[in-house]
Amino acid sequence: MRLDLLSTLNAERAARRAAVLVTELETGAQRLVKAADIAADPLHEALADALRMGRSTQIHFEGSAYFLTIQVPPVRLIAIGAVHITQALAPMAKLAGFDMTIIDPRTAFATPERFPDVKVLAEWPDDVLPALRLDRYTAVGLFTHDPKIDDQALIAALRADCFYIGALGSRKTHAKRVERMEAAGFAQEQLARIHAPIGLDIGSVTPSEIAVSVVGEIISALRKKPKRSEAGA
Repeated sequence: MRLDLLSTLNAERAARRAAVLVTELETGAQRLVKAADIAADPLHEALADALRMGRSTQIHFEGSAYFLTIQVPPVRLIAIGAVHITQALAPMAKLAGFDMTIIDPRTAFATPERFPDVKVLAEWPDDVLPALRLDRYTAVGLFTHDPKIDDQALIAALRADCFYIGALGSRKTHAKRVERMEAAGFAQEQLARIHAPIGLDIGSVTPSEIAVSVVGEIISALRKKPKRSEAGA
């Protein structure tokens, strides 16, 4: 790999931005395509599909073969609320390959004993989220049922480019949440990004079942190809 390409690739990696190294197999010619530039590339459909799946692959385009070397940041899950659901969610998130962090200012709940092998921050979301730098490869789940805690994180997630935002609570609870976010200046298109009630509709009842539905919904948001209307938006 050319030194300039390696330098750019390392810079994108450090900034938690995705990129694709495109190698034409016949000639060995290489170019680096940043995630932000994919739409303008002749291979844009194949590049977008490979990034979405997070896997390097070989493709053919107009009679030529290319190898796509994919670089994507580790997927993060920021869970707001050290509750029973997140206790069940933590080991499942690890199995799914998510880098999970739990945030809850309630020190009686946010303890290492309740969440072994998981990063736990017993802080208010608005104090710690700026340093975490939410991005396109971050999912945010809200679990406390307390607007004083959840809303801080929700505002930060809506302002960021998080690929998934989910919130626990009934439809009535979510309607009130939407009203608060509208009062905070968010438009309906932004609020439509929130998955609420959180998780796939599989009839889940127990904390473990809800955790399964949440992991499934996050994976769907990360991997599933968007519809034409969603992609255009």
